[in-house]
Amino acid sequence: MRGNILKIAFALLGMAVAACAYSRNESIARPTSGDFKKSTIYQILLPLFTQEGTLKSAAEMLEHVKSTGVDIVYLCPIAEADVDSNPEFWSKAQKASNTPRNLYRIKDYYKVDPMLGNDADLKSFVDKAHSLGLKVILDLVYYHCGPNAKIISMDKSNVVCDENGNIKKGRWNWPELNFANPKLREYMLKNMEYFVEKFDVDGYRTDVEGYVPIDFWVEGYKRISKLKPGAVMVAESRRAEAQLEAYDANYSWSWPEIFWKVLKEGKSAAEIRALWTKENEKMPRGARILRTIDNHDTATNIPNKQSHEKNFGFRAMNAIFVLNFTMDGIPFIYNGNEIANDSYMHALSTKNHKRCFIAWENAFTSKGIERLSFIKTLTGMRKANPALYDGETRWIDTDKPDSVLAYTRECPSQKIRVAINMRDAETEVSLPYSDADAKALLKYGVKFSRDGQNLKLSMKPFAYIVLQGK
Repeated sequence: MRGNILKIAFALLGMAVAACAYSRNESIARPTSGDFKKSTIYQILLPLFTQEGTLKSAAEMLEHVKSTGVDIVYLCPIAEADVDSNPEFWSKAQKASNTPRNLYRIKDYYKVDPMLGNDADLKSFVDKAHSLGLKVILDLVYYHCGPNAKIISMDKSNVVCDENGNIKKGRWNWPELNFANPKLREYMLKNMEYFVEKFDVDGYRTDVEGYVPIDFWVEGYKRISKLKPGAVMVAESRRAEAQLEAYDANYSWSWPEIFWKVLKEGKSAAEIRALWTKENEKMPRGARILRTIDNHDTATNIPNKQSHEKNFGFRAMNAIFVLNFTMDGIPFIYNGNEIANDSYMHALSTKNHKRCFIAWENAFTSKGIERLSFIKTLTGMRKANPALYDGETRWIDTDKPDSVLAYTRECPSQKIRVAINMRDAETEVSLPYSDADAKALLKYGVKFSRDGQNLKLSMKPFAYIVLQGK
């Protein structure tokens, strides 16, 4: 009896240990290429990227995009959108803006949306990007489709239906694709292959990835990798399993949202460190998270409907960019951030409705010129320093945790220290630091002096320093 009790006790102990290990997530993310680790992603939402809102006009801007030092262009959906005017099948955002067009509600997965261009325009865009050394990834919207989607007319079993055979409305009030149907799966896998084979695209960002079975994405990645070794896959989800076999990186929706909480709601800067710790515990070891301020959704859903550039201010935006480019993960730029765009960017904007587009005139202002130069400096600095693209992150405790973020990025050949004042107020902070020959790779608004084994920093509002030492 006692032996059985001991066996049960040890079994429960083993389960507890296993649970602890799972909570720390000791799994390992699949390897990715060195080029991807060094890369910066630039998102383009075509309808507001240029006044024409087309692939052809966007192609004319690719030299500018390349000049920023980015490596990957991510296009929001280019597949034909379902413009059904029946509000019964409109999302909440569509109803709020009173527009039938949403690029994320697909009608034909194999056709380029006529508002954006045609097949030839997409091929020309990809070819020009490649000639400049840029990769192109497309946005796949496979969780849901439009009510008039071609796949429904082909076979209603391609979408989820109720027990009476009626199409069910999923999240966002649209039909959900039925991945229990093998024919639907094959149709979508062929779609992934189609854009790689016909247009030479370099991979995909997958919309609401976590609502599509993970084994589908694993198979999709295997197929496109055979066609294009080194294909890039980015998951819009927090699903930890995504990077085990299928993906190179995950979105962190909480990451851009935390800046609003710190800068507009007055939360402690320590909340950023706490978020990093929480996500790091959940994700596989070596996982890569996109580091962004804006994307098409966050830019649309700003509570007071004006840009982060106006809400946070120029210097605060620069401080966030320093964090995103020196933190582990993959930096991500939303079109227009690089010229300090301050116009509100509604994702449902079209030439005929809620018209808005990037204020490109900002590129000729002092702030626009400074921001573009700054982004070039950040992309170049990141590529040149292995600790920034391949190093471990270790946080530094300071005497000003509510205002200052401090951390190291370390790899065998290099150690870099970063300190960023996340407040619109001057502060002084002390950091443990013994290197006598440290070199500032990047600095704004910081005076520093040594005091034995400590480094004392006097920091202006939103000041930062990036130091390379031993």
